[in-house]
Amino acid sequence: MQNKNFAAVDIGTNSFHLIIVNTTGNNSFRIIDREKVVIRLGSRMGNEMNFITPSEIEEGIKILKKFKKLADSYNAEMHAVATSAVREAENKIEFLESVFNETGIEIEVISGYKEAEYIYKGIRKAIDIKDKKLLCMDIGGGSTEFILGRNDDIFFADSIKIGAVRLSKKFFPDFIISDEAIGKCKVYIDEQIRKSEKINFNEQYDYAIGASGTILAIAGMLIYRMNGKKIKPLNNFIIKKDELDKLTLEILSKKTPEERINIEGMEYKRADIIPAGLLILQKAFEIFRINEMIVSEYALREGVVLSMMEKVSA
Repeated sequence: MQNKNFAAVDIGTNSFHLIIVNTTGNNSFRIIDREKVVIRLGSRMGNEMNFITPSEIEEGIKILKKFKKLADSYNAEMHAVATSAVREAENKIEFLESVFNETGIEIEVISGYKEAEYIYKGIRKAIDIKDKKLLCMDIGGGSTEFILGRNDDIFFADSIKIGAVRLSKKFFPDFIISDEAIGKCKVYIDEQIRKSEKINFNEQYDYAIGASGTILAIAGMLIYRMNGKKIKPLNNFIIKKDELDKLTLEILSKKTPEERINIEGMEYKRADIIPAGLLILQKAFEIFRINEMIVSEYALREGVVLSMMEKVSA
């Protein structure tokens, strides 16, 4: 493929992301610019997260105008995808039309399965493991995806409505946690995962892989505890079950976001929703009998980029 720039926009529940890449041949790319803005789409009205408020639409448009300007400065072909928050919004059409009218960006609202496919594609590019069964997991703001695949084959994929923002809203009002709410949240996560008709819980796998914000944040904290400083990249870092359990115990002992902010390696903008994210990850470790999870720095948006590249070279 000739040298070309692509931009992928991931309109998520917790945040909007942009990556701009330059193709380097052999179906590979290098990231030349990126932006991330935390927005918490659909979270300001009620606990169901099924309505995007006028102020959120306005804020979203402002962010996307900035993203488009940056992508245009690189002459990059752009593809924007929206996940859980937009997928479920009662006023989804209003949001999509407002964005298009104001920015010219046409957003593709992807299904949970399509989201899982993109995530798997991104993970496979970051983690070079061939001919092995990979159990992949991505914890987002509104949903969590589980994928089992080997090479190009996906054996199962499901998107479950448990995310760090969604569960924080449901169980931890004002982001203050209690033992009782933690117990209820654990039961709910367990029920939501186990009732999936798409996941085969008896399938064996060779490696567990985790991707996206919550998992990257947890990896970052574990690395900080080991080294006393932030170290990147996080790709291929291994989250061990006993270390995850220890970290979860410590974070859940801090009842307020203000207390959690002071934990070593904590991301300032994630201190409010990290308890819910940790509970999802810990429950997945239990249900799928995971002892170690490899961290992937690529996920949905990198998968979108790879799909764009495939279309151009086809």
